[in-house]
Amino acid sequence: MDFAAAGLLGGLEGSEREARERLLARLAADGFTLDELRAAAAEDRLALLPVERVLGGRWSASEIAEKTGLSVDLLLRLRRLLGLPETEPDQHVLSDEWVQAAESTRLFLEAGLSNDAIAEISRVVGEAMARVAAATTAAFADSFLQPGDSEEEVARRFARLAQELTPPVGPVLVAAFKGHLRETVQQGMISRAELAAGHLAGEQEMAVCFADVVGFTVLGSQLAAGELGGVIARFGELAGDVADSRVRLVKTIGDAAMLTAREPGPLVEAALSLLEACQAADLPSLRAGVAQGMAVGRAGDLYGHAVNLASRVTGIARPDSVLCTAEVRDAAASDFDWSYAGKHRLKGVGNSVPLYRARRLAPETESASRRTPGRRRKPASN
Repeated sequence: MDFAAAGLLGGLEGSEREARERLLARLAADGFTLDELRAAAAEDRLALLPVERVLGGRWSASEIAEKTGLSVDLLLRLRRLLGLPETEPDQHVLSDEWVQAAESTRLFLEAGLSNDAIAEISRVVGEAMARVAAATTAAFADSFLQPGDSEEEVARRFARLAQELTPPVGPVLVAAFKGHLRETVQQGMISRAELAAGHLAGEQEMAVCFADVVGFTVLGSQLAAGELGGVIARFGELAGDVADSRVRLVKTIGDAAMLTAREPGPLVEAALSLLEACQAADLPSLRAGVAQGMAVGRAGDLYGHAVNLASRVTGIARPDSVLCTAEVRDAAASDFDWSYAGKHRLKGVGNSVPLYRARRLAPETESASRRTPGRRRKPASN
């Protein structure tokens, strides 16, 4: 190939031009076409083509279908549900792991999982893996990109690391999945009514908490992107730290975290701990809202009145405060120091809602509360 005539060496001189020529020659020898090289050069990803080859596939959907007995249409649908680009049935873009995935899917179907259930699981897996892949890519670049690297050096180093480090990720993902699955099973219950009906109840009563960074929009205009990303990463880490066997971190959404629990007390405790942890880490102020009510779990997320109410309560909470509904206060009356925060009209909620601020008990009050189990203290008013 005449790389200069193809416009692939324009603007390059000296060692940079020589490194580009060596990389192009290697890529051409590996089977990349001139059109593929041009497209990659235009998008500044020539150095990543060897990594793409390491992670790429040698199977087509048609070949895997013939090998596993799964239909081509189902394979391509699964790929779309996972959030991956469209591919042609005879296009060789699927890795060996796709053969195993197809065989697993066939086993799931034979075991009785419905197509809808597999579709829902696939969507959730796709969303989660997209985040894992993005985080892994950023970590790779931060760890292994060196000042003054040429495209050729990056291509060689990243391809080698992808080949060496990608396989060990599998056990980490499986361990995380099994660990979370075990926690979910431990927190789950199946009632007699659900046994009789043959399915889990849609709605359940639970406590829901939202916590978010105060003034995040303004903060975004004051901090560089890297600093802002550091704040969000640290906040997400601390939100995960306050979760335990009683409190589940449902998700983080940028500057906000959503947690849930069967009982309000542990959730209020987790919210207070998160506020204190952020203060200790010198992060921006947080505010949190906790509500109790009916909610339905779907695809790892929560929906329903309790979720909407907790979100609205968070929106009017003051910085460094945990604001709760009356139901939450009543359920954990003796566990915290409560102050009346007045009635508030919340969007989407008909009547004014009385709200209460939760604080930790003073040491002497906490000791007395422990000596008298079940004692309920009347909340003080402002």
